[in-house]
Amino acid sequence: MPEGRLDSAVAATAYQREWFQSLRRSSGADAPIAFVNADAPHEVFRAMGIPYVVNQWWASVIAAKRRGPDSLRRLTALGLPDDSRQYDALALGAQDLPAEDAPWGGLPTPAFAVAERGGDVTHKIFELWGQRPGTETFLLSRTAADPAPEGWWERVADGWEEVFGRERIDLLAAEIHDLIAWLEERTGRSFDHSRLAEIMALGNEQAQWNRRTRDLLAAARPAPVAVTDSIPSVMVPQWHRGSEWAVTAAKRLHDEVAARIERGDAVCREERRRLMWIGRGLWSDLEMYRAFQEEFGAVFVWSMYLAIAADGYARSGPDPVRALAARFVGITDLLYVPPMSSSWYVKEALAHGVDGVVHLVADDTPGASFISAALEERGIPVLEIRANNADARSTEEARVGERIAEFLRTRVPARP
Repeated sequence: MPEGRLDSAVAATAYQREWFQSLRRSSGADAPIAFVNADAPHEVFRAMGIPYVVNQWWASVIAAKRRGPDSLRRLTALGLPDDSRQYDALALGAQDLPAEDAPWGGLPTPAFAVAERGGDVTHKIFELWGQRPGTETFLLSRTAADPAPEGWWERVADGWEEVFGRERIDLLAAEIHDLIAWLEERTGRSFDHSRLAEIMALGNEQAQWNRRTRDLLAAARPAPVAVTDSIPSVMVPQWHRGSEWAVTAAKRLHDEVAARIERGDAVCREERRRLMWIGRGLWSDLEMYRAFQEEFGAVFVWSMYLAIAADGYARSGPDPVRALAARFVGITDLLYVPPMSSSWYVKEALAHGVDGVVHLVADDTPGASFISAALEERGIPVLEIRANNADARSTEEARVGERIAEFLRTRVPARP
């Protein structure tokens, strides 16, 4: 087993902590921050010099610091449900935690809260952010997915109109222009299209490094890197996408993975089962991902974070706003809407040589059964676990560890 964690994971985590503390120190009336959902066009804020915190990242910190239950109780105290869309709502509850209990000192009051109108709930959560003192909400439209062409992952960087449809991109591009005008009016800052073009180019470069890294790991036997290290190594830079630091961090991860493969490092020297985790990370129990190595020789070799960073974000085009719209208009479709989602998961499972899949299905992930069925049709056994990754009560009730162990015993034979 390689000594210690990936240096890139340690460095990314340290960078994010220092960045967040700097954000806390500098935030105020003259230095507004934004709170944005993962499917919002982050690059607009980077181009305008407005720091942003991503809802899903902050929820992962809350859960990892074991503040999830207290945050959910704060929701119920407000008369809100605590058993629906917990991952999206966790940060709203955490905002009312006492400062001494809040992770990393707590999130400063955001001036802006931005998300798309996904499903029946997300926009309601962000509307509630806009009812808090000092925060305004801006909502973008959620449009329906078109049938995707085969092999979208090879076409989407340049052929995004074919993949997502011109009308969908036109609408989101127009709304991004509305968002820009809304932010200009409130901040007195001017938007620079050339700056956005630079940010998009850096994001594309970052995606290329992620693709190279993903391809290295897909081919490596045994797995040289634990997903508990690859996730922060790729996701912290994702939340800084379009910065020079993020490109450097993506290259650092690639080079470190390549070096480990060259040395013959292994997460588990006696690797006998290769597993894929579909769904959001189990932030409150990351050790679970390594719990099956000794008894079963089972290694989680895949999570969606590096894979979607490799295939889902690169967008090229002469108009940076339209290219940005193409980056976000269908990002959730690629993960959740069949057949584009199911065909992609099958492609990734085959490339990584997985022997079994653990599929965490939350209450807001449509099309899960189609994804599982597509994998089973290719002879890859799937364990579906219905639980919310950010709610420890939910995952405890689902008996995640017990069920994975039984799955390995009964459905995933060991390799010779």
